[in-house]
Amino acid sequence: MRVRIRETGAVMYEGEFRALFPNTSMPQQLSEALINELGADVVFEGPQATGGTVYQYSQASGVEQVNGKWYTKYILGPVFLDQVVDGVTTTAAEQEATYKAQKDAEQAKNVRATRDSKLASTDWRFRSDMTPSQEWKDYCQALRDVPTQEGFPWNITWPVEP
Repeated sequence: MRVRIRETGAVMYEGEFRALFPNTSMPQQLSEALINELGADVVFEGPQATGGTVYQYSQASGVEQVNGKWYTKYILGPVFLDQVVDGVTTTAAEQEATYKAQKDAEQAKNVRATRDSKLASTDWRFRSDMTPSQEWKDYCQALRDVPTQEGFPWNITWPVEP
């Protein structure tokens, strides 16, 4: 549970809140009434941010008051800001491009691993003592062609096993 101190606006976890009152005996389970009595408000879990792109995820971004109650606020992230380190500026756009390239590479690696697993499960059909059907040859070729599909690595149309 998180708590917001009314006087300062500070948001903290329950253990930190309890530490503010070292000489106060508190029950194991804090009630909203007791927290209010001690000058604070419970911070309830707010709704996760939705929508966005394959590169975004819901991330906490402070708290907000809704109808008199405090809730964790979620936004779509990550959020990039211009940074200056040792006199070198990295723009938000540069950081975002690097992040997207990393995510694309991770996704491509995962898709290729799935494709490779599907191909490996067909290996027995291509032993020297067997003659695979054209359908199986086409299926395996379609698996090999997955990385050339438009939309790769995020939008894949997997071939159907014969």
